[in-house]
This record gives sequence, C-alpha cells and structure tokens, in this order.
Amino acid sequence: MVHYQRYYYQKLRKGQVLMKGKVIDDSDDDEESQVLGSVVHGHGNGYLYCKRGISSSGSSPRIQFMMLLCLMVMCTLVCISRLLGFHYSFNDSYSLGVDEYVEMGSQIGSHGPLCSSITDGTICCDRSSFRTDICFMKGDIRTSPSRSSFFLYTPKHQETVTGDSTDSFKENDEIEGNNGLQIEKIRPYTRKWETSVMNTIEELKLITKHKESDSDHKCDVSHDVPAVVFSTGGYTGNVYHEFNDGILPLYITSQHFNKKVVFVILEYHKWWYTKYGDILSLLSDYRPIDFDGDNRTHCFSEAIVGLRIHDELTIDSALMEGKKTINDFRTLLDRAYWPGIKSLIQDEEIEERRRQQEKLALSPSSTVVPLEPEHIALKQHLRKKPLLTIMARKGSRAIANQDSVVRLAKEVGFEVNVLSPKRTMELSKIYRALNSSDAMMGVHGAAMTHFMFMRPKSVFIQVVPLGTEWAAETYYGEPATKLGLKYIKYSIHVKESSLYKHYRKDDPVLTDPNSVVKKGWEFTKRIYLDDQTVKLDLRRFRKRLVRAYEYCMTRRQVQVEVQTQ
Repeated sequence: MVHYQRYYYQKLRKGQVLMKGKVIDDSDDDEESQVLGSVVHGHGNGYLYCKRGISSSGSSPRIQFMMLLCLMVMCTLVCISRLLGFHYSFNDSYSLGVDEYVEMGSQIGSHGPLCSSITDGTICCDRSSFRTDICFMKGDIRTSPSRSSFFLYTPKHQETVTGDSTDSFKENDEIEGNNGLQIEKIRPYTRKWETSVMNTIEELKLITKHKESDSDHKCDVSHDVPAVVFSTGGYTGNVYHEFNDGILPLYITSQHFNKKVVFVILEYHKWWYTKYGDILSLLSDYRPIDFDGDNRTHCFSEAIVGLRIHDELTIDSALMEGKKTINDFRTLLDRAYWPGIKSLIQDEEIEERRRQQEKLALSPSSTVVPLEPEHIALKQHLRKKPLLTIMARKGSRAIANQDSVVRLAKEVGFEVNVLSPKRTMELSKIYRALNSSDAMMGVHGAAMTHFMFMRPKSVFIQVVPLGTEWAAETYYGEPATKLGLKYIKYSIHVKESSLYKHYRKDDPVLTDPNSVVKKGWEFTKRIYLDDQTVKLDLRRFRKRLVRAYEYCMTRRQVQVEVQTQ
C-alpha cells in the first residue's frame, strides 16, 4: 500500500548517498563520476563513511590517480584518528557497503554517544536516523496540550543545557522571551523520510523554561514513572503500518521499563486502543493519556518523545537491552491474545453442549459424547492433515480462481481454512486461526502482516503480483524469515495477471514493471495495487503447495520423534 513510497529508500540502499537530508543518486552516473567519494558526518553522528569505489580496466590514468590519492588521504585520516584517540567507524562502514551502511546509519544513537545519558534540566534529540527522530527529556516536565508543548522547567540560575549534541541544538533551538532556553520541534512518528505523511502529524514543541515560583505551573496529575510520547496518526488504519510504524517501535522503545511507563498518545483513536489494548496492557500498567483530549497538566520526571524503529517488521537484537529479538515480541503476542482465545474456546464449548442437549431432547435414545476440558482446542492438535489458512482478498489483488486453489490444496493433502480478515475483526480471532495453522498463504498486501501470528517454523506462502517484487520481499518475505518461518515465494507470470488482458504484450507495464514503479507511487498504486487481480497457474502453483506440504509433514514427524524419546 502506501509504504511503496519507500521505493526511494530502496534506491538509496542500491547506490545513493544521504547528505544533509538530500538524496544524491549515483546509480546512473558516468564512469568519471563514480570515483571513490566520501561523506564525512558531523561529530553528532560520530562516524565517517566512504562510498565503495568502482573501477574498471578502462579507467583513465587521471581517474586511477584520483582514486589512489583519495585512498591515501583516507588511510592517513584513519591512522591519525586512531593515534589521537578518535573512534570513527570508517573501516566498518566501508567494508559493509551501501546497504549495510544505510541500515547502520539509521540506528546511530541507539547505542552510540547521542543522548545515551542526560542530566536533569536537559533535552537531547537524536535526529541521526533516516526513519525517525527521538528526543529525551529529564527534570520537571509538564504537558501543555493547548500549546502542543512539553515544558521542562529549570531553576532560574541554570544555564542552557543542550544535551550531547551541540550542533543539533544550534540548528533547532529558538529563544522565547527571557524565560525560554531551548525549543526542539518533533513529529513523533516513524516515517521521517515521507514528507507528505509527516506533514499530517501533529508537531510538538519541547521547551526549556526558567521556573519562576513553585506556585506557578501546578501539576494536575503527577506521575512517578516515565512517559513515552508517540502519534497514532499517519497511516494508522492499515494493519501493516499499525504494527510496523507503531506497535513494534513502541515495544522496542518501552519494553525495558517493565510496564512502569505511561503512554502519551497524539491523535488518539478509541478504536485503536480497543484493538491493541491487549498488547498495550503488557507494556504499561497505566491507561494511556489522550494528549489532545486531556487538558490537565501531567507532570513527569522523564519523557521519551518519539519511537525507535529498526527495520521492517523486525527487531535488531544488537540494539536492544537484554538482546530481545522478534521472537520475544511474538511471545508477547501469545501472552496478549491467549486469554481471549481461551474465552472463545469456552464460548464454543458452551455452544457445543447446548447443541448436544437439544439433540438429546429431540432424540432421547441418542448418545451424547461428554466434552472434556478444552475439547475443541484439543481437536485442532489431533488433526491428521496440516492446516493451510488462505488469507482471502476481495477486489484488487484477489485470487480469481480461489475455489480451484482450495481444491488443489486439499488434493495435495492440506486441510484448508479460508479467512477474510476485516478491519473490525478481533485480532484474537485472527491470531487463533493463524496460530493453529501449519501454513498461511495470501497475495501481497497489508494482510500479510499477520504472518507474525504464525508459530515459528510454520510455512508462509506469499503470492507476488507484477510490480510488487521488491516490496513483497522487503516488507514480508525477509521479516518472515527472521521470525523463523519457512518462506515460500510465488512470483506470478505475466499471463497470471489480469493486466495481461489490458495492455499490449510489449508494454513496460508487463515487460518491465520496475521502470513503471520508478515513476512513483501514483503509478504503482493505480496500476499494480488497485487494478490487478491474479489467476494462478495451478500446475505451477501446485509445486509450491507440495513443497509446503512435505515440509509440514516432515516437521510433524520430527515433533513426534522428539515427543516419543
């Protein structure tokens, strides 16, 4: 969906350099412009990066000389920096290459010097990430919803404190009369590179001010735990973005507080809290504060404004306290949804007993089999066939021959469940269906986010329509593999797309989807996302189903052998 706008981030990962917020594309430059270059980031970021050079046998002597000279200069800089005690990660970023550099660069500050420790009366903002800004406040902090502000009051004699990044302060501070020391502005949402959506996010001002007297600026509600401030605006309403931009970053940012934290939410939605309340209750012991709807002054001693984010639907354990992983997050989901699942099971057992009693009343001679505790749940585990859940779509990117696919899956050996998740459906119901499945299948789209509900070592089959190859792999394929799923990709052929009937056979829409995607989000959305359905070649697709079935059966056999030992 809207996250296809990250195509520009894909280009960055494939050969562009980010310099002072601008993207410089060198992927199509001529040979002379591909000389080894370097970008030196300021002391706030704390590292030096040099782009990998490109050489060829046809390079001119001038180019070779320039490359050699540049290399000698960089080596000299590294030697000098080491002798003087500086710790630029030049060698690491150079050897990692552009892909890894961008990912590494997006996380500077998580374990680096920026805002790693701050003192009372301090605001420190880490703006080094490509994905998100995050600010830290410590001291006498008070909310002011009417001014879209958080005030940090300091003693009148205290001098301006700018945290760990003086350069950052110089670029962002403002003076407000004689009382204002510093103003930092932030939009607490994790899609920093998307200007269009970020412009819709409420901007907060974090302001240090001198405290005139104890009677001023009273607290209506005092909290003895920190605050984590974030927005549920932007793309909230799309399940992919709700997890990727919200729930997962919230876990990353707040889990180390062990529930002793208050969430302050901008653009608060009651339905969002209802939908994700089970998860939030395991991250915080306190009810969230609706920042714009609660006019009281809330006081804190610490606050984090903004959220950390690592990558698409995943967690980098190296950046987490306690080395938490994506599987720890999934364990949290288990804890969040199992109470609801057990409640559903109990309701079904009650309904089953009622039916049996009605049957007995109509036919007294019939035999009623008594239900054991959690009888329905046990039946799921006693299935002889592996269960495949198909995530069905209607309209765009639907499977036109879905009934045939269901029959094929049954022929292969699967028990099949077709699930059509709706926005209003309880997540515990979706979680139950997928958590009890051996395999999940669906066409690329936001609903594929639910792969996170699958048990590790389950199978995830993603059908990839034309024009969605990179996004399907980046947003769902790679994260599913990191979660421990067996990922099987099925990229459709041109004739399996409904677009085949609407475009000439030599049209780039069919022959070169990447060239169309490069034109921008509007083209991608209109052609490949909103105007395409798929009709699977059953002969081709059967091979994927057989592979999934054999994997499931082998895994079952291993489980049986382990249990009998």
